Amino acid sequence: MYAKIYSASVLGIHGFIVEVEVDISNGLPAFDIVGLPDSAVRESRERVRAAVKNSGVNFPLQRITTNLAPADIKKEGASFDLAIAMGILLASDQMVGTSVEKTIFLGELSLDGCLRPLQGILPMVMCAKEQGFNKVLVPTANYPEACLVNGIEIIPLQTLRESVEYLKGEWHPGAVEIATTIEQTKSTQPDLKDVQGQQHVKRAMEVAAAGGHNLMLIGPPGSGKTMLARRIPSILPCMNRQESLEVTKIYSIAGLLSERGKLVQERPFRSPHHTVSSVGIVGGGLIPKPGEVSLSHRGVLFLDELPEFSKSALEVLRQPLEDKEVTLSRSKITLSFPSDFMLISSMNPCPCGFYGYEEDRSCTCTAHQVQRYRSRISGPLLDRIDLHVEVPRVNFETISSKAVPESSMEIRSRVNQARQIQQERFTESETLCNSSMVPAQIRKHCELDQDGKGLLHQSFDRLGLSARAHDRILKVARTIADLAGEEKIQIAHVAEAIQYRALDRKFWG
Repeated sequence: MYAKIYSASVLGIHGFIVEVEVDISNGLPAFDIVGLPDSAVRESRERVRAAVKNSGVNFPLQRITTNLAPADIKKEGASFDLAIAMGILLASDQMVGTSVEKTIFLGELSLDGCLRPLQGILPMVMCAKEQGFNKVLVPTANYPEACLVNGIEIIPLQTLRESVEYLKGEWHPGAVEIATTIEQTKSTQPDLKDVQGQQHVKRAMEVAAAGGHNLMLIGPPGSGKTMLARRIPSILPCMNRQESLEVTKIYSIAGLLSERGKLVQERPFRSPHHTVSSVGIVGGGLIPKPGEVSLSHRGVLFLDELPEFSKSALEVLRQPLEDKEVTLSRSKITLSFPSDFMLISSMNPCPCGFYGYEEDRSCTCTAHQVQRYRSRISGPLLDRIDLHVEVPRVNFETISSKAVPESSMEIRSRVNQARQIQQERFTESETLCNSSMVPAQIRKHCELDQDGKGLLHQSFDRLGLSARAHDRILKVARTIADLAGEEKIQIAHVAEAIQYRALDRKFWG
């Protein structure tokens, strides 16, 4: 007696369909699972056996062989429990006449037959729709999240018994309406109006947000670097539905969704501790999982006190920053994870924090200590950061001023206008903002007049800039022009972009 049923699992950030084949033959009672299962899948034998018995149906006392195909991909997790149980009931002729074609079964079984929720249900359902399936049976707790995918029927189940009765036509779940549209709610992000002074830093933040550029803040302790950085998400544009689905899928796989059934609406803001490993940054494991660069996809990765991070953790950022994705290779599999994020970092100029700011307090570091501290940040990584901004301490008069600074909402409106210009510019390509322009687009959209070329030529030689820095200056200048509503890049835009690159020569030159 043979039966075939379908389930799904997750590989990287994408779902894939798994064929669950069950064969029941005569012989000593045995229950084997093949097809490269991990420990959680092998342990499903005991969960399935107990759940079937406790659901009022018979567990066949024969030789049961279950195959999970394709057999060359390692299966992990408990998402196959429901499919294995239903396959056994079909193969033992306890559900004659039922049809399971074009149907996916997902769910972890408890010993009493109840269905427990799964992580990564969203990419599994998306894959099922793409593969032409028209129905997915899921645990009730996963129902709102599964309903985020339109165009496929979702059946919520609480127990294995309900699944049996549903396929026999004896039971059907009541209609449940789930709101899947993005509702713009009031932002919970801290507001820039809380920060007094630092107008030049806020201007740099506005430029970074408008073009999706990377930003480094350098200054003495207590100057407000962290406070400013944590307010960058409040001026970023709201995500559209496609971006929300991308982020929600990643967070579903990682098990970080705060509310099932709701799209992630606010751009991610990740701030890992400086003790994070390189695997924690880019992801990894025997079967790779998303790291911080993927969890901050379409959002912000904030590295506070940048030189305190390990050298290996910082160097692995170079490829994701350049390619907007990270590729992890293992002996049997190679996976790619999206990592299109803004890198925001902060640091002191030296270990004590006062080098170059002797008017505040004398620096106590030796030249060797200062050089060793800064050498933790390599030139190639520094080169990939578009804007380097100095954050001096704010004086008492500024802090005690009763003037109300510009709010994040006002700045965001200008950022949205600049992003709208970029969307119209890149309509025929996959580029979303200026920071992602490829060389051909830079040549087309970042053409300079003679004055601008002369200024950039002079700065290129004097500052010893690299070819990458040259392109990034042009991208920043294009963003500044977009904020000003100018079609052509003016010399003033180039000058402002260059001064954001000059700081590394003050501290690293």
